[in-house]
Amino acid sequence: MTALIECVPNFSEGRNPDIIRQITAAIETVDGATLLHVDPGKATNRTVVTLAGPPEAVVEAAFRAIAKATELIDMRHHTGEHPRMGATDVCPLVPVSGISMEETAAFARRLAERAGTELGIPVYLYEAAQPNPARRNLAVIRAGEYEGLAAKQADPAWTPDFGPTGFNPKSGATVIGARDFLVAYNVNLNTTSTRRANAIAFDVREAGRPAREGNPLTGKPVTDAAGKPVMVPGTLKAVKAIGWYIAEYGLAQVSMNLTDIGVTPLHAAFDEVCRAAEARGVRVTGSELVGLVPLQAMLDAGRHFLRKQQRSLGVSDDELVRTAIRSLGLNELAPFNPDERIIEYRLRGRAGGRLVRMTMRGFTDETAAESAAPGGGSVAALLGALGAALGTMVANLSAHKRGWDERWQEFSEWAERGQRLKDELLRLVDEDTAAFERVMAALALPSATAQEKSARAAALAAANLGALEVPWQVMRTASDAFDLLEAMAARGNPASASDAGVGAICARAAVRSAWLNVQTNAGGVKDKAAIEAIMAAGGKLERAAAEREAGILATVESKFT
Repeated sequence: MTALIECVPNFSEGRNPDIIRQITAAIETVDGATLLHVDPGKATNRTVVTLAGPPEAVVEAAFRAIAKATELIDMRHHTGEHPRMGATDVCPLVPVSGISMEETAAFARRLAERAGTELGIPVYLYEAAQPNPARRNLAVIRAGEYEGLAAKQADPAWTPDFGPTGFNPKSGATVIGARDFLVAYNVNLNTTSTRRANAIAFDVREAGRPAREGNPLTGKPVTDAAGKPVMVPGTLKAVKAIGWYIAEYGLAQVSMNLTDIGVTPLHAAFDEVCRAAEARGVRVTGSELVGLVPLQAMLDAGRHFLRKQQRSLGVSDDELVRTAIRSLGLNELAPFNPDERIIEYRLRGRAGGRLVRMTMRGFTDETAAESAAPGGGSVAALLGALGAALGTMVANLSAHKRGWDERWQEFSEWAERGQRLKDELLRLVDEDTAAFERVMAALALPSATAQEKSARAAALAAANLGALEVPWQVMRTASDAFDLLEAMAARGNPASASDAGVGAICARAAVRSAWLNVQTNAGGVKDKAAIEAIMAAGGKLERAAAEREAGILATVESKFT
């Protein structure tokens, strides 16, 4: 999975559109970094920018934006409603997919060190990037704001993590870190009462509500020994919430910030608001996502609601997203377009390369054209994907078969395994053609000088190895489908046994076809030891596939008598 991160830098300029454009233009000079959103605020005199992409590209784009803000923004003349301490006030990196928080924090520290060293601005780390627990909280770091920064930096306890220790009057200081993805999420209620919406918000938010003696509404507030209010915690961790009325929609909402969707995911927040609302005689009618959301949050929500229905979870990502949208009521106030609202779709589109996105006729016509690719390797991968898909179909039909309700989870697990195999084989459809194209590109490299010959030879060796590894992966992945197909032929819905048999034929054809490609491409690989190992293992795999196919077909045919 390609690593993706989000970056949400906040710049202390929200009134001068020319400065804002220059900062965002700096971001757009970096290939791979996608500018997703620009939100200037006049009252706050602050602009929140959202960009995302692979980590290296995002870090470079963030640095260029910070550099431009350092050049253009003079904090000596800045006023605004929002707390701030620098031209680039805060710059969090957020893991989206394919990367851990620890890895994201390492990128944040790299960005902070570069900004401090090259731009001459004091930089503080925060959240996951900050090793000192006393300095992790943004509000603590920013206390005193720009006006108190000189005195703060004079305190040895507040020496910046990177950059100069002295006060920079023009640029102030910047806070850079790594944090979890924050989801702004509103749940719609069938009431216009802000008071009732607030009561539900207090029920669920982590901070809860102040404790009172006797009557929870009118009783005397309870305080601790220091005179501070004692709070009754809400039911959801990592959630901030308030209730409000939206005149545009004519309804009240519980407005939440989910500050760690690993702790409280989207679907858990929705379900808990539904429960709290019902307890107060209010119904939830739908919900609204503000901004973008990671794909995983939607997939998890789709699986959650299917699990509650005891339906198979082994469906496509698109179906999981559709289930999440329907179950959360995300279309109630405005159409929810996954291609616009899911970060990964916005950055790279739906899963699948050029060939996989074709129609069946388009792929067939492309295969029949007078070019060498797509060829047998891509077709082998497609055969394997079809075999895994048929096994998955039988599992899903079995999970929903009347009278087999107690077995839904058994078949759901098989269907989930089949989906993973199908998706991997579909990826290999395009990867096989890409591997061939890399070989052709290496062959076309110049070879006039000794250096060029060496570079060409190295590129060709790597490309030939890749051309061998792809069909070898097809063989192994298609072979893994036999367990699924065997189980479905023996224990799945009897009415679909023949489908499991056809799947076995497809899987065996995929293995045998990919084996032909392995043997063909082996000649171009110089590493003879690796070739010998693959050839020995490949022969065994091909023979085993024939045996597995025969066994499954025998099981299927026994059901006809």
